[in-house]
Amino acid sequence: MRSRHAPILESRHFSWPREAACAAFATTLARQAGLRQAFIELHGPLGAGKSTLVRHLLRALGVQGRIKSPTYAVVEPYTLPGLDIWHFDFYRFNDAREWEDAGLRDHFAAPGLKLAEWPEKAEAVLPAADLRLHIEPQLDDARDVRAEACTPLGQALLAGIKGP
Repeated sequence: MRSRHAPILESRHFSWPREAACAAFATTLARQAGLRQAFIELHGPLGAGKSTLVRHLLRALGVQGRIKSPTYAVVEPYTLPGLDIWHFDFYRFNDAREWEDAGLRDHFAAPGLKLAEWPEKAEAVLPAADLRLHIEPQLDDARDVRAEACTPLGQALLAGIKGP
């Protein structure tokens, strides 16, 4: 499948002093056409804001209704006109056989946006990410974010995000 040491083609840092900055980041990301075929990994400790970012991104893309966490189901699919989205949460992923049993290979082979929380739990079976976001909570509820582009698509996505 892949090496956990996929080359980082470009890296940038962002600061989200409040949740509104996370929402603005998600809205900017949602406007990029390349996002529709991207695989984005979301890293960070419990409570870092991974699910919050996904919720803001899905809303910015036009998802209506309840946005559920896939913590127990492993994956929550969303379908928009011309766009399939899969939100994965591998927090409870313990065995590579789960990958096959859940049909996750098919999801990753299909066109569409893939968002994965806790990707390190499934690293042996995941394809290379286009963009990795490392979200670190700070003492004052702010978030420091390191974005790593690992493919040309990831570089294009990163280039479209404004910030320091």
